[in-house]
Amino acid sequence: MAPASLPGAEFTGYDAGMVDVQPFNQPPPQLGNQYEEDTLLRGYLERVFDAKTLAAIEPDLRTLGDLAVEFAALSMQTRLEMPALTQWSAWGERIDHIELTEVWKQAEPVAAKYGLVAAGYDKKLGPLARVHQFVSTYLFTPSTDTYGCPLAMTDGATATLLASGNQELIDRAVPRLTSRDPATFWTSGQWMTESTGGSDVGLTETVAVHEEGDVYRLYGRKWFTSAATSQIALTLARPEGNPPGGHGLALFYLETRDDEGQLRDIRVHRLKDKLGTRKLPTAELFLDGARARLVTGNTTGGVRDITPMLNVTRTWNAVTAVAGMRRGLALARDFATRRVAFGAPLSEKPLHVDTLAAMQAELEGAFQLAFYVVELLGASEHEVLDAPGRDLLRLLTPIAKLTTAKQAVALASEVLEAFGGAGYVEDTGLPALLRDAQVLSIWEGTTNVLSLDVLRAIGRGVDLGAVRSRVLGWCDVEDVGLQNAGEQAMRGFDAALAWLEAAQKRGNDEVEAGARRFALTLGRVFELALLVRHAQVRLKAGDRRPRAACVRFAQTPIDQILWIDREDAALLAGG
Repeated sequence: MAPASLPGAEFTGYDAGMVDVQPFNQPPPQLGNQYEEDTLLRGYLERVFDAKTLAAIEPDLRTLGDLAVEFAALSMQTRLEMPALTQWSAWGERIDHIELTEVWKQAEPVAAKYGLVAAGYDKKLGPLARVHQFVSTYLFTPSTDTYGCPLAMTDGATATLLASGNQELIDRAVPRLTSRDPATFWTSGQWMTESTGGSDVGLTETVAVHEEGDVYRLYGRKWFTSAATSQIALTLARPEGNPPGGHGLALFYLETRDDEGQLRDIRVHRLKDKLGTRKLPTAELFLDGARARLVTGNTTGGVRDITPMLNVTRTWNAVTAVAGMRRGLALARDFATRRVAFGAPLSEKPLHVDTLAAMQAELEGAFQLAFYVVELLGASEHEVLDAPGRDLLRLLTPIAKLTTAKQAVALASEVLEAFGGAGYVEDTGLPALLRDAQVLSIWEGTTNVLSLDVLRAIGRGVDLGAVRSRVLGWCDVEDVGLQNAGEQAMRGFDAALAWLEAAQKRGNDEVEAGARRFALTLGRVFELALLVRHAQVRLKAGDRRPRAACVRFAQTPIDQILWIDREDAALLAGG
């Protein structure tokens, strides 16, 4: 008799009359159009764009909503595909070829066509071009196996080159980095991390040997590079003779391949075996005399020169976090209508409804913070940002990144729990939601590194009084429930500032030790205040759901046992 584990085998260990074996047939969750079904997103767009502009961009957003479903299905069909490195040809030639997954191959032309980078530089929409771009990103990234990573670095490289004033490099690269034509579209790598560490780039060991003019040859190992298949890269290296530390580094531009597609004096040692983002080909590279050019013309100050890149990529990180949260909730909500337990669908169980409502409130807070930073970024690039706005951008870019990253990991864990055992089974595709979320709190600065960056921003002149006035204005609303939430936000803001003042009197160690708690407190304060602002506007438009999200978000942990309005909970649980 064949073993029972083999396909087609029959289990005969029990008498047929003793056990009635029934298969477990649970319908899987389904995704609908990810634009049309996103009430949060559509309400936000109605607030930010005028009707004419929204009508102009909406067809593409609706198409991306459909493509999100198609790519999600393709991702599941190719779940076991992984990028593969072939270092040698059959005839002994070093080729270092990285074969990408099918999702990545199909995602790139779609990203180019719909302007996932280019839309951010569309002058017709002015400061709101960034909102259009990042809304498209929000729809696109959760289905495309982390293809948003090279897009983020491409966007960051574009901003950095434009800020550099190097017209030759701008003319050479920017039209390709912002192309909507897949045939001419380039992506960019961001090769900063070395084995000496990621956050402390001042320890960079790559050496730049001067050749002529602004041309150098680079020698060194880049330990963690997530765009090894890109056409260009920006990287840090230390020109020979420069002092140690970050100031001795320079920022370089290099084109990775020759006209025949072969790497230029670059060797791929291996692809990294990672916890998550496994479809993303992260490589360990060796620069063996790779030809590169100075970006700004400066042979020092490279860490300062990458600031435009970090501002952009940290914003991508925040939006990606929010997009992942939204995708997990979309699946969990649909599953709740299909999973029957104890006589009824989960969507009819009060406790499950309440759980989904709490998750939705977290998403809405994270969404408002991430997209407010997007708005500030666009306004800054078009030079229409006032002084308090500039301070907010400097303060909130790291805060949004660190806060939403932490929320994304926590919410992904809750999403898996909402599926019970199915959330722990690899072939459902659900565990990847949690594994992929974990990178968000690491890439572009860990929570601790960014918390210290928040303190640096304050130490370098951010006017907290003006920032407080701006937040207070958001909380000046008519609705009583929203007034209470706004008052809570202001109490949190004032408590954070009081802590900072007291800690500063006790010394730098005290300030540093509390930096994470301080930054995360401010993150939630800003999320709540922005929820208050958004909800008041939407109430006037007849939309009560954002108010429910705001009131729910305002609850402190000690209040979780208090009475929750069941109607509000049901409203939120439905998305």
